[in-house]
Amino acid sequence: MRYFTTLIITIILVIGTLFFANNHLDGYSVMILSNLGIFIILAVSYNLINGVTGQFSLEPNGFVAIGAYVTALLLLGKDAKSMQFMLSDPSPLVMWMHASFIPALLISGVVTSLVALSLAFPVFRVRGDYLAIVTLGFGFIIRIVAINQDSYTNGSMGLSSIPHDANLLWIGVFALISVVVVLNIIYSKFGRAMKAVRDDEDAANAMGVNTFKMKTYAFMTSAFFEGIGGGLMATLLTTISPDQFTFMLTFQLLIIVVLGGLGSITGSIIGAIIVVIGMEWLRFLDEPNLLGFTTDAHPGLRMVVFSVILILVMLFARRGLLGDKEIWDKFRKQK
Repeated sequence: MRYFTTLIITIILVIGTLFFANNHLDGYSVMILSNLGIFIILAVSYNLINGVTGQFSLEPNGFVAIGAYVTALLLLGKDAKSMQFMLSDPSPLVMWMHASFIPALLISGVVTSLVALSLAFPVFRVRGDYLAIVTLGFGFIIRIVAINQDSYTNGSMGLSSIPHDANLLWIGVFALISVVVVLNIIYSKFGRAMKAVRDDEDAANAMGVNTFKMKTYAFMTSAFFEGIGGGLMATLLTTISPDQFTFMLTFQLLIIVVLGGLGSITGSIIGAIIVVIGMEWLRFLDEPNLLGFTTDAHPGLRMVVFSVILILVMLFARRGLLGDKEIWDKFRKQK
């Protein structure tokens, strides 16, 4: 009862804050917060497979790309598709695809989850660094397919004029749903089995845990929310291209997850806030006349400074800011 009361109060406070921010903040701040919400969805879902289940997977950019393209193709009208596909005529499947905003996001999540299911059979035959290499290759394959399949993705030209249906409120609601779902999984029997796989897969298998099934469940759940995150990204930016879904997206999510703590969902939220907001706050370092002094512009200086900050944080918090604990566990321990 106490858990549900706390959950309801938290949901009310979050939704109220989202309403206020969406209606009273300027466009720039709303855009940054919207981007933050998408990265919270991606980081929390990525932490489920990488941190909670302990599978070093490097696939998020591929799943995000699938979700973004499926959502864009579902939301674009037939006339818009006919005008945009200049390299080759759109396929009949592309012309047939159509859905409204929320169903399009859910369909994108389901499609991405089914791709994860088909990928799980060959991927989870290996472990450790080999798993990372296989999933990294999958991300490259998806990007190459997006570039070369002109009749489905419009190739390197990408898709534009995507309806701007995503706003801060919807992004915040989906971020809240992803956090609640993943936390409930972690504190269920499935979550305990996933942690057992992370700690010692052979011992978990000997104790009767179906390790392949647990890894597949985590992989599909992670892919589902990554697909939704990709769909929200497409409708927020209103344009997508294969260049947006390179390994750098996966690398950025990996930084967020490791910074917050592998296995900590609230740590992923804190890591996303630090990375997304911190990168914007340090943007003044790239501009001329730094700190009141007459200087030339230094593009990329904020990246250098931010990297140094990350190095210092990881030197003094080698397991991340929260380790594998949640923030309330830290408060309870101090109390």
